[in-house]
Amino acid sequence: MIKKLDKLILKAFAGPFLLTFAVVQFILLTHTLLKYLDDIIGKDLGTGVLLQLLFYFSVLIVPISLPLAVLLSSLMTYGNLGEHHELTAIKASGIALTRILRPVLLLTVGLAVGAFWFNETIVPRANLKAYSLLWDVRQQKLALDIREGVFYNGIPGYTIKVDKKTGENGDRLHGVMIYDHTQKSGNATVMLADSGRMFTRFGGAYLGLELFHGNNYVEQPDAQNRAGASFIRQGFDHNIVTFSLASFDLGRTKEDLFKQNRMMLNIPQLHQATDSLQRQMRREQNVIPRQMNAYYTFLRFDTTSRAANQRVVGLQVPATRLPATTAAMLQQAANRARNMRAYASSTAERLNDMAKNSALFRIEVYRKYSQSVAVLLMFLIGAPLGSIIKKGGLGVPILVSILFFIIYYVISIMGEKYGREFVMPVGLGMWLSNLVLLPAGLFFLYQAYNDSGLLEMDFWRRLPQRLGIPSLRKITEPAEEVA
Repeated sequence: MIKKLDKLILKAFAGPFLLTFAVVQFILLTHTLLKYLDDIIGKDLGTGVLLQLLFYFSVLIVPISLPLAVLLSSLMTYGNLGEHHELTAIKASGIALTRILRPVLLLTVGLAVGAFWFNETIVPRANLKAYSLLWDVRQQKLALDIREGVFYNGIPGYTIKVDKKTGENGDRLHGVMIYDHTQKSGNATVMLADSGRMFTRFGGAYLGLELFHGNNYVEQPDAQNRAGASFIRQGFDHNIVTFSLASFDLGRTKEDLFKQNRMMLNIPQLHQATDSLQRQMRREQNVIPRQMNAYYTFLRFDTTSRAANQRVVGLQVPATRLPATTAAMLQQAANRARNMRAYASSTAERLNDMAKNSALFRIEVYRKYSQSVAVLLMFLIGAPLGSIIKKGGLGVPILVSILFFIIYYVISIMGEKYGREFVMPVGLGMWLSNLVLLPAGLFFLYQAYNDSGLLEMDFWRRLPQRLGIPSLRKITEPAEEVA
């Protein structure tokens, strides 16, 4: 019976988990793509590049989707069992709630371990692929888009202006003007045509313009008279001009240039980078006293001599020149003070930047652990709460799941920000969301184990008595008169 019970619960959990994971993945992927929409639209990237971006970003959001999917699916699973009285029947047979939660708990532990492995192994590679490709996409020029009445300079070395475009695809041109800048002589070479036709050649690698009834104008400087120039005009009835579209191809940058980013590193590499920054900070701090000593000058005054000579670093200055020497010393001291302040300010800024970089590397380390543990935490919240609510479907579970996930997400962002800005230790900031929600999960588990009616009015009416707080009715009742 136990094995059949495990199969029943796991089967009830598998369907909602796969459904909610797919839905959450789709929602978060859409949100991610909206952030980079301006970098993608209008560049004619092709289906292959777009599919690569979709795949890589889908991989990156798995660690975020998994906790929410576990929370929602566990809440739906045990809510459905409670709504159809199956949970009550299982408890009536003498099986404790902890035994009912065990099969999904073991599966969730496996998911948490898998999430950690995924975060450690797959996500850094996906980050490298995704953001190196995104970098190239951002550098990619917009697709060829020659508009009416607007000078277009997207083709290197040329500026094209078209008065009007007709035809089904806008390939018929009227009033064509082409400036040739390939000779680097300004606007000395101009081509005008009454009409033309635009098409691509050699598999889209070149743009062809077939022009009709036009003239070429070339301005050449006069060798005898440097101030003057001669014009050459050459007419044509039919001419074909070809432009290379190589600048519109997506160039790929070497991925090795991105490998040192913290998002592309695993835990040993992150620890190594953190240790390197810490050692560099200690070296910088040890050098500071020696560097600042150079801004100090030690003076020695000899008052025993009759001439009251002043010895400044071994140099004797007569007393008659004391005021001028003192002024020079004060000016020198002021200059050195300003230099020392500039050195201290630049050194402090450099050390602060190094400390922030070290904190960012440590944040990535803690993120891999905290996101994995969040899978267990969401099950600890969702499963007991589902058995208490006893509502399945997509109504109440979705609302409750969204509420807890928003709390988790907001606290995670706050903790990361506080750790990055040294408001609190980095480890505490990254574990803050888990630490805040853990008591809530334990509370729900305790209430579900004791069959407490958490959503019933009697529970909240009796809660003050359990906490030792007198009820409001007893406080407002008048005291009995003493005879």
